[in-house]
Amino acid sequence: MATKTSSSLAGAVPVPRHVAIVMDGNGRWAKRRLMPRVVGHKFGVDTLVKVIDACAERGIEFLTVFAFSSENWKRPEDEVSGLMSLIVVAVSKYLLKMVNDGVRIRIIGDRKGVPERILAAWDDAEARTAHNTRITVSVAFNYGGRWDVVQACRQALAAGIQPEALDEAMLSGFMSQAYAPDPDLFIRTGGEVRVSNFLLWQIAYAELVFSDCLWPDFDAKALDDALVAYGRRDRRFGQVKAP
Repeated sequence: MATKTSSSLAGAVPVPRHVAIVMDGNGRWAKRRLMPRVVGHKFGVDTLVKVIDACAERGIEFLTVFAFSSENWKRPEDEVSGLMSLIVVAVSKYLLKMVNDGVRIRIIGDRKGVPERILAAWDDAEARTAHNTRITVSVAFNYGGRWDVVQACRQALAAGIQPEALDEAMLSGFMSQAYAPDPDLFIRTGGEVRVSNFLLWQIAYAELVFSDCLWPDFDAKALDDALVAYGRRDRRFGQVKAP
């Protein structure tokens, strides 16, 4: 398949089909402004909506964001409660925009233990955007990369797959993002340099870009900077490039 280029950037910049983002730094952004951490998460949602628009404009087909990890339940109770309320409010505020903008919403993660009101909001978002094709936005909620591998193995066993028949391609079909290509570009904001148990199986050959920008400050220019960095990478997938 020919490499797409973005007309939003100066020059010919390759556009990844799938971008994955760890949206880090909301709490620190709020703390620096002497505000509660949940306010940072609120501004983070607004940033996500803008980034979805920017990705779609640049021809990116899939965007996956890490919204809430399986470890985030250990955060202070008031922050977790605020996040749950924010999800319902955000779906109510932005869902019609997503429908009209051609955005398909998909949720990945363990639904066990997630409050019913959150599940209802997710189900509504998925159902109302199911026909959209401009960009698919996957929201990882109560998600962990190790959980994803384990649940895929369990599904394979339940399906009666014999050990000798199980290979990478078959197991990929049971992963939570079997509907999407593996990410080409992984971005983490907030200055931390780690993947934090996000899409461990899927990012095996992704290009990694770490940004010091706190997530609420991430914008189209920061996205373009990451795309330019991606365009400079020599992607060989373990092979030797032909002369």
